Amino acid sequence: MRSRILLSPKYTNLWIPLILGAIVSVPAWAQEHPIDTASSKLTVRAFKTGLFSGFADNHEIQAPITEGSIDEAAGRVKFAVDSRRMKVLDPQMNPSRRQEVQERMLGPEVLDSTRFLQITFDSTSVERSKDLYVVHGQLSLHGVTRPIAVNVRSESGRYKGTFTLKQRDFGIAPISIAGGTVKVKDELQIEFDIRTAP
Repeated sequence: MRSRILLSPKYTNLWIPLILGAIVSVPAWAQEHPIDTASSKLTVRAFKTGLFSGFADNHEIQAPITEGSIDEAAGRVKFAVDSRRMKVLDPQMNPSRRQEVQERMLGPEVLDSTRFLQITFDSTSVERSKDLYVVHGQLSLHGVTRPIAVNVRSESGRYKGTFTLKQRDFGIAPISIAGGTVKVKDELQIEFDIRTAP
């Protein structure tokens, strides 16, 4: 009997505004905000090692984020990088040498970007303490998915941090030349500065 009363036209006019009011009153921050890919940066740094490493170069690589979103309230972060658009910067390097490094990075020895088009991250949990976060999630790279944890700090609407990963963990053998006397370290340093769109 009670349900019939609530569903009658007389009472419908009462509960519809209440429901709409509850929806409208949800805070704006409790939403998924797209990442501003134009103003966000993700940089990979590869370092040299080996007996004759003094004759080799460290590498700075741009890894543009193509899509993604952040939802602070839900503790959710996800983004994707198009591996084919990753670019070796190395401003001090000879242009022809830089092009060689670029082609080798995108080729089958390293990223194999024609097979593995995307690098993705999808968070599983987020721990927060004031403006600091520890983001746990799954990183997929070179056809391998592994759990990682990243320390993130929030600064004026931007999310910044640095973490490291090992190439071998994702099935990539660090490049080695001259019989191993010059090679790239297994460990890469990843720096990010991510901003959400208004």
